[in-house]
This record gives sequence, structure tokens and C-alpha cells, in this order.
Amino acid sequence: MTSTSNAKKKMSLQKKHNLIGWAFLIPASLLIFVFCFYPMFQAILLSFKKGMGAAQTWAGIANYSRILKDRTFKQCLFNTVFYFIIQVPVMLILALILAQLLNDATLRFKGLFRTMIFLPCATSLVSYSMIFKSLFAPDGFVNMILTKTGIGAVDWFQNAWAARFVIIIALVWRWTGYNMVFYLAGLQNIDQSIYEASRIDGATAFQQFFKITIPLLKPTILLTAIMSTSGTLQLFDESVNLTAGGPGKSTMTLAHYIFNISFVETPKFNYAAALSVFILVSVAILSAIQMKVGDSRD
Repeated sequence: MTSTSNAKKKMSLQKKHNLIGWAFLIPASLLIFVFCFYPMFQAILLSFKKGMGAAQTWAGIANYSRILKDRTFKQCLFNTVFYFIIQVPVMLILALILAQLLNDATLRFKGLFRTMIFLPCATSLVSYSMIFKSLFAPDGFVNMILTKTGIGAVDWFQNAWAARFVIIIALVWRWTGYNMVFYLAGLQNIDQSIYEASRIDGATAFQQFFKITIPLLKPTILLTAIMSTSGTLQLFDESVNLTAGGPGKSTMTLAHYIFNISFVETPKFNYAAALSVFILVSVAILSAIQMKVGDSRD
């Protein structure tokens, strides 16, 4: 009799815990649906239509066919992919190296160094764009150093390739510390006894890094790679605030182009929605590939 009553109490307690869990989960799920998935679904529908407001009519894949003929889109796609290919690997490798160095228990003032490296991530986007505009101005600090070393000044914002590299340098400066924090958290969860055992077996620091640190940090590396991929393909602020997409449209990103055709030029919301869906699909495909490559399970 007692065991039956105890079982009933356990069941009622479990039901109560489940109800409390659902009470917390449902409001958050509703907010995510209303502010994320519903607008996404509406954007997908909008991409298959033409016209404005109540006069919209079904257009099929006309907006997607237009993408293939759009020269500005091709330029923006090239710029975005270029930033992705160069910036993401450099940033993640640099973040991993810094995390490894700052995880040393014997290092003095490591808290200060960690804060200084992470600080750019907390800087206002507009403020840091102004800083880089000043640094790379014709009479700025960078050109002053180049002139003194005999290389000569560079017109950074009037040369397409130079302007692209300014954006890459700015992105690396801003987001390296952000990814470093993830790697530091991962490194601090690795049991130090593993390193001690490898040292006894004669492993060098180089071997420890590639045979122990990298494999154990694989989930964290995968996470940062996916986040960096998503962020770079949606890159907007640097293109707008740092170079204004110039010279011409040689540094404009896809997100910047979508903003322009939606709010700067004559509004083309249907075409902008098609471009947004293209970015969504691209992020999903690249993330799936990265997860497949990074998943070591059989």
C-alpha cells in the first residue's frame, strides 16, 4: 500500500515538473514562432510574388530567375564569399592560438589580456567604423607608417581590393576576441591530467596541441565555424558604415544590397525577399556541410 502511494506521489511530482517545464517553454516558443518563423514564412511567400500591397500577384520563380541575371548581385556575392574565405579561417585560427596562450596558468595579468582582446567585441559598430576610417584615411596612422617605411601611402577606400582588406582587418579585429572566449571555455574543460600523462609519454607541446587540444575542442570549433559562417554571409554593418559599399559597389555585401533595394532605392520587396531566401538557403547548406564534416560519430 505504501509503495503504491509513493509511486503515485512520484508520478504526480513528475507531472508537476513537466507542467512547470511546459509553462516556461511555451511562451518562449510562441515568441520564437511569431518573431522568427512566421516572418521567415511570409518572406518566402513574398519572394514568389510581384507588385506592392493588395495588388500583389503570383510570379512563380521570376524573382529567382532575375538573380541569375543581376550583375550587382554577382558582385555582392563575390565580395561576401571573398570575406568568408579569407576572414573566417584567419579569425578562428588566431582566436585558437590566443586562447591557447592565455590558458597558461603561469601567465601573469592574463585577466587583463583576455579583457583587452575581448574589448573590441563590446565596441559600438559605428564607433569602431569611425576608428578604422581614421586609421586608414589618406593622412591616417597606417599611411603614415607605410610612408615612413618607404612603401608609400595607399588610398585604401578608393581602391577596391584595398577596401576589401580593410573590411577583413576590421572583422578580424572585432570578432577574434569573441571566438577566443568560446575556445578558452573549451580549454578549461579539458582535464589537465591528460596533458600530464602525454608529457610523461614524451609528447611535445606541438604534439599536445594537434593530438589532444584540437580533437577535444572539435565541438567548439564546429560551433564557432557555423556562427562565423552565418555572420559573414549576413555581413551588413561594415559594408554600410566603413566603406558604404564603395568604391562603386566593389565592397558591398548581399545584406547591404538587400537593404538598398528595400529602403534606399525604389522598394523591390519581392526581389529583396528572394535574395534573403538565397542567403537563408546558403547558410543552411554550409552549416549542414560543416556539421557533416565535423561529426566524427560512426
